[in-house]
Amino acid sequence: MAAVLERSFIEICGFERETLHRFRDVTVNLPGALPGGLKFPDSAGAFHYEDSGKLLSVTSNRFIHWCTTGDSVHLVEQSLDTNLLNNAVRLQLTHCSVLPGGVHVHETLNNVIILVSTNQSVHRLVLPHPTRMYRSELVTELHMQSIFTDVGKLSLNDPSHGALMPGSVGQTSTAWIGQSGEAHYALASPAGGIMVVSLPPHDTQGSMSVVELKRSSMMQRLSGWMPSSIRGDQTADLVLSLAVRELEEDSFIFALCQDHKLRMWSFREQACLLEADMLDYMPACRGLKRQSGQGHRLRVSSSSSGLVLCVYLSVPQRGQFTVLQLVATDNNRYSLDHLSSLFSTQETLADFALTSTDIWAVWLDDSNTTVVKYINFEHNTAGQWNQVFVQPPPEEEVHIGVDQDPRETYLEVLFSPLHFTASAIVKALQIYRRGSERITDLSWDSLKKEVTVAVESELQSSVTEFEFSQEEYRQLQVEFWSKFYACCLQYQEVQSLPLGLTVNHNTGLVCLLKKGFVSFLLPCFAVDHLYLSYDEYLFSEDETPITEDPDLGRDVLQLVQCLRLVSDAVSGEMAYEMEKALEHLESPERAADLVLENLLSNDDENVIEEIQNKLQDIRNPMAAMIVLLRELDLETDSDAGGEGPVIPGLNLRISLSQLLGSSSAVSVVCQAVCHLTMTRTLFCRDLLILQKLYLRFGDNVFLGGGAQLLQLQQDLIPRSSNLLSSYYLLKHISQSLASSVPIDIIDANLQHLTVLELSDTPTLSNRSAVLSPQTVVELFYQTVARKMIISQIYSQQQSNTLLHWSHMISNVVILLAQLLWPSNPGFQFPECLMANCQYTQLQEYVRLIGPWCQVNIGSCRFMLGQCYLANGEGQKALQCFQEAATEVEKEEFLMKLTGTEEEASTPRLQYYNKVLRLLEDVGLPELVIQLASLAITEAVSDVNSQAALWTRIFKHHLDLGHNSEAYEALTQNPDLSMQLDCLRQLVVVLCERSQLQDLVQFSYVNLHDEVVSIIESRARGLDLLAHNYYELLYSFHINRHNYRKAGTVMFEFGMRLGREVRTRLGLQKQVNCYLAALNCLRLIRPEYAWIVQPASGAVYERPGASPKRNSDGEFSSEPVKHQVDILELKDLEKEYILSRSRLTLAQYHPPSAAIAGSASAVEMVALLVQTGLFDSALSVCQTFKLNLTSVFEGMTFKCIKLQFGGEESQNEAWSWLAANQLSSVVNTKESSATDEAWQLLSSYLDRYPSANGQHHRCVINKLLSHGVPLPDWLIKSYKEVDAASLLRLYLNFDLLEAAAELVLEYVDALQGRGHQYFGIERPLSATSSSVWLPYTSIDQLLQTLNETQTNSRIYNKVRDKLDDYHKLVEQTTKRRLVTR
Repeated sequence: MAAVLERSFIEICGFERETLHRFRDVTVNLPGALPGGLKFPDSAGAFHYEDSGKLLSVTSNRFIHWCTTGDSVHLVEQSLDTNLLNNAVRLQLTHCSVLPGGVHVHETLNNVIILVSTNQSVHRLVLPHPTRMYRSELVTELHMQSIFTDVGKLSLNDPSHGALMPGSVGQTSTAWIGQSGEAHYALASPAGGIMVVSLPPHDTQGSMSVVELKRSSMMQRLSGWMPSSIRGDQTADLVLSLAVRELEEDSFIFALCQDHKLRMWSFREQACLLEADMLDYMPACRGLKRQSGQGHRLRVSSSSSGLVLCVYLSVPQRGQFTVLQLVATDNNRYSLDHLSSLFSTQETLADFALTSTDIWAVWLDDSNTTVVKYINFEHNTAGQWNQVFVQPPPEEEVHIGVDQDPRETYLEVLFSPLHFTASAIVKALQIYRRGSERITDLSWDSLKKEVTVAVESELQSSVTEFEFSQEEYRQLQVEFWSKFYACCLQYQEVQSLPLGLTVNHNTGLVCLLKKGFVSFLLPCFAVDHLYLSYDEYLFSEDETPITEDPDLGRDVLQLVQCLRLVSDAVSGEMAYEMEKALEHLESPERAADLVLENLLSNDDENVIEEIQNKLQDIRNPMAAMIVLLRELDLETDSDAGGEGPVIPGLNLRISLSQLLGSSSAVSVVCQAVCHLTMTRTLFCRDLLILQKLYLRFGDNVFLGGGAQLLQLQQDLIPRSSNLLSSYYLLKHISQSLASSVPIDIIDANLQHLTVLELSDTPTLSNRSAVLSPQTVVELFYQTVARKMIISQIYSQQQSNTLLHWSHMISNVVILLAQLLWPSNPGFQFPECLMANCQYTQLQEYVRLIGPWCQVNIGSCRFMLGQCYLANGEGQKALQCFQEAATEVEKEEFLMKLTGTEEEASTPRLQYYNKVLRLLEDVGLPELVIQLASLAITEAVSDVNSQAALWTRIFKHHLDLGHNSEAYEALTQNPDLSMQLDCLRQLVVVLCERSQLQDLVQFSYVNLHDEVVSIIESRARGLDLLAHNYYELLYSFHINRHNYRKAGTVMFEFGMRLGREVRTRLGLQKQVNCYLAALNCLRLIRPEYAWIVQPASGAVYERPGASPKRNSDGEFSSEPVKHQVDILELKDLEKEYILSRSRLTLAQYHPPSAAIAGSASAVEMVALLVQTGLFDSALSVCQTFKLNLTSVFEGMTFKCIKLQFGGEESQNEAWSWLAANQLSSVVNTKESSATDEAWQLLSSYLDRYPSANGQHHRCVINKLLSHGVPLPDWLIKSYKEVDAASLLRLYLNFDLLEAAAELVLEYVDALQGRGHQYFGIERPLSATSSSVWLPYTSIDQLLQTLNETQTNSRIYNKVRDKLDDYHKLVEQTTKRRLVTR
């Protein structure tokens, strides 16, 4: 691991970034407490759990810290592993002032007990121990309840929780829990000595007891007889600092007094066992005895050899820490062994802490700047304190570039995660707004808006003019923003005031307790230590852990001193220009040249000369630079993100899953990386400038000459340049804030990751638990990196479950930096940004590494493509995806991306398939087509991939409405089954879109039969009226001049319409179909004008179709092979006539449509006659050569009904009369419906003559059968046709008079009187042809007349007429015989 640690530490501020205070207020009102009293300075302290250094404990990395101010104690429980809920309490002790250091926390097996001492009272809070809050130590939740969760339920006003003291107290105190559970409070008495207040155990009844510890009786006797002037001040033993330790069933109270003496009291014996003058350990202490030591401090610590005490003697200009060991002798006597005396020139000590080996101290210097140092008192003969690099306050002025907006620049600095706490900004805002309203629960973004509004409103209200130049407005902006910034600086300074220091003896964790937050001290890496060291330390060092070679070490130190000179010489303006050059991707080497030119031209203080002199002292500058570059380079040989072996043990794995996972730890780790990168960016910048300076000096400083210059120019300068760019990148991302993401974008991104099969990539974390704002590095550490880093650390040291802060945190920081290092093969950071929808930050990351990083080039292009996709820039995304394709087989991320693809042959094709699916998921068909077309060129030898790609291209062209391109893609497909699938889809989609012109006009080379088969199967399988596949197929055949096929299609269509669509619309379409079929056949030569009749029924077997079952579930039997029927033109004409008559019927009488659809010709005639459509009925009869009798009978019946019906039937008759073609004769007089009906019947009889007057006969028969008198016109017309039949009809219906009348007329006609009325061309004569009489009928008439008496007259008349006729016949016969 490229990370050598130094002895120094660096402060990392764990800013809490919540805008709302999370303290819950608990108020204690003890009766009898009086207002007023002394005000004590603020103080702070911390308590670390006994098992905080054990990985498998609930209390690992867990501590409580507090701050006292006035009558309040702010208590916070904090963990670096889990986020604690309800972890902050503000304890308000009414009328009481908390003593400095008056809070003490003690841990028992079941409880955590907090003891608080004030100027009037003592208090005890008994809280559950964390191990008792959970049944098991295996805590897997991301959040845990703090011990303060139920503090509100405690009755803190009860006597068991607090008591008032009987007298006044001094300014210091200590407290402890006795072995029996009593709470003891040792308080300095104003009159000297110690007052110990004891409360009984919290779970037992009892009252408060008070013990006063005074100097021993002997001491009192010795001083009792002295006059006061000799004895001096009575308060010489006024206690300044107290500490307590329990030893051998006794409690020893250590008191450092105003007279510079340390006294040790036995609480059990209530006696002073030891008294030592601390000035004995201080050289040159003359005169100090007369001074009272107001600033003395005392700390006690346990070590392996016993108790160690450290006394700080506050002496102007030369404070001293004296470390003493308590030694027990016989007879319960004790003495002190002097271990070490350590000196400090600092002025004001804020606090110090003692461990078994070290002293940690925090001071405030004359300028109120925090100074922290530590020293090992055991092994430090030189008395050299180790440095702690505290975070400087934010810059007093913000540099605003010419091209920068003042508001944006100030907001960026104010809301950077490094400079200001949220509470400082909130307080500054309240003051700036003059406290007009209280700021309550604001999110970080809302606070940013409030600040902007406040400053801009102030600016607007101060403006009196309406017009400004741009420069004037810019100056106003700078003025008002700098005013607000100054306000924030003041509050940040107050928040940053150090109150205390705490060291965890178990883990070595050191925290600086400040007024507004807690900061953590992290070990400093050697290279950072060299660059950050103060001059007096740097110049005094003669070795460095970077190298073991002492000569090389001296060269490195000398080189770093030169770097520090360069750093001091670089002006703020040039530093800004250098940073801008890196941001704008300009060459770092070129930027360094410009800075160097500026240095040389403005070298007023001869810095360059001083640097040159120092450079000449370096024996081997190349080796020194190589050592530094090696130490700076975070590149690793293997992927730092490897998961490592599985760690055994469930308990250990669960504990590791939470280790350093809380929001505090996330903030500390990532800020440590940020400070590391900021320091090293400056280091690399200065090193690059120095190398350029070396080149300029040339042989003047190089002993080796040209070879070293060449190495510098060709190797070291490019390496430095690359490191500078890398560290600038890390610095940028560690300060770049993560964006909040709307839920719809998260869902869309998750869907894209699923398409890419990257769903195992951690998605967006539960952001509600994360303090806002969060940097992208914090997001990465929290969601991905922490687990990888902890696994890597513990896979190497599986057995060690003890936590060591320095070792652990330095490993975590350097491993996180390595995971972020762009030249390492791991690609987890960009992957995390993509998974968490941080597209803007990811784009910036890829932009910054583009020109110089040669690792993961393809992966970065792919990520950039993802960003473009998310932003709706599809064409740019496609370009990036194409560029990434060349690296598919080289980079781990792209190999992982394509690893799940099995259908493609080559990795590049697998990659293309993934990207194609992604583009399809986003909905960019044009880009899919482009990329698939490119992928086809890669799949020259892979037929399956080609087929899949052509299918994709076809699908998206079709979706886009590019019908011709879709057809072209279909024809290119090498897979026949896929080609047919595409063809089927083309047909269906174009039909649904009604783009039939395109469908019909495609050439379908080698696919003609398939197209016909597809359209036929669709036509036969779908609803006839909802889809127009038959018409499409008809058009298809017509377009190719295949008229017979076209006619067949339309005839089949018509047949199915008749069977399946028995509606008026269906019949109309059927008529049109038959007409179309007729037209087709008429276009063919007569000998070819025929079609094969389509199979009846709707069952059309398709090849490959599954066998069909009948209603019983059995497979239906094989269909019987029917004889093929050939239909010619005349057959089609018959079908047309029949269908037209059906349509006529349906139009006139819609309910008939349901039965007319499948009616035969005979049935149709009956239906038509019944409805009164006689024209149609006659037409059908003539077409199918059917007897017209039924038509005439029906017509006759209609006439009969009309003649005897009422007005209603007359009105109804007009409708069916109108549907028939009436006579063209125009009647001038008004006629009734009955007249019209008789006239229609008459016209039909005339129009459709029949042999032997059959039609007349059936009409007359119908009339006579209904007893209707025969109309004269009917008798007249029938006499002309067949008088004999008329006679027989009369006889059949017993119309004897009419029959006799007919016989008389007929005989007269034969004799020449009215022969034309009977259709007789020539009457009876010798020259004419023979004539005849129906004698059988006449005989029947005579017989019947003769049998009835009433008809004798008629009988005689007929008889006479016949006799006359016979005579004439006889004469005529004779004449004819004569003429022969």
